[in-house]
Amino acid sequence: MSDYDTDILTWSEHQAELLRRRAAGELVNEAELDWPNIAEEIEAVGSEQRHAVESLLTNIMQHLLQIAAWPEAGAVPHWRHEIDIWRVQVERRFRRGPKLRADMETELAGLYRDAVRSMYREVDGVARPPMSDACPFTLDELLSGE
Repeated sequence: MSDYDTDILTWSEHQAELLRRRAAGELVNEAELDWPNIAEEIEAVGSEQRHAVESLLTNIMQHLLQIAAWPEAGAVPHWRHEIDIWRVQVERRFRRGPKLRADMETELAGLYRDAVRSMYREVDGVARPPMSDACPFTLDELLSGE
């Protein structure tokens, strides 16, 4: 059993050290480089970023829907504040991974459905305004703050 299975922090630090040494031209013991798990972990970085952006966009839509449905709610300032924070986080992730933006354009309809479901669960027992089946937002609108 390798450190990957028992102590991923130790494993990752050791693998990073080996890769840096190899990149610097130093000979390292190739058998110590855990290529399959290195590749898996690199892929996981992209998946985690995608999941984070999907979650942030879903939250933004949910709060925008709540504001539209209940503009007189006392929570509106709080919802707006959270939306502003999430927009900044999405934009930061888009700057670090421009491909994410294009990917999210194609995911908006599904994320919108998730936002509607989440909104209805959160306000269970409150009058439910009808929501469009089609996503009423573009990605630019979600991020614009308008």
